[in-house]
Amino acid sequence: MKAKLPTREERKQQAKRAALRALKKARRAAETRGAKLSDWEDEFLQSVAERVEKYGRAFGDPEKGGMDSSLSIRQAVKVKEIAAKAKPKGLARRTGLRRKP
Repeated sequence: MKAKLPTREERKQQAKRAALRALKKARRAAETRGAKLSDWEDEFLQSVAERVEKYGRAFGDPEKGGMDSSLSIRQAVKVKEIAAKAKPKGLARRTGLRRKP
């Protein structure tokens, strides 16, 4: 039995849900870790979430990102930077991945 390929509309809805989930996850991580977001970062997360909710994507120029994505390349990078800001420093050192001298 062949698997049904997702339609374009289903791919757009999936990208919308993924973008909103990433925005919420970044904000939640910053709040739980006590990382202080700047006013600009707070406004950025809020405005991007509003545009994704309303239009399904947060950018209009097709050269700035994929047609099936909800965030532009730069927006996605900034969301990752905000999420990384909330992560504890030195996480790799605590995982035991260091080499022994």
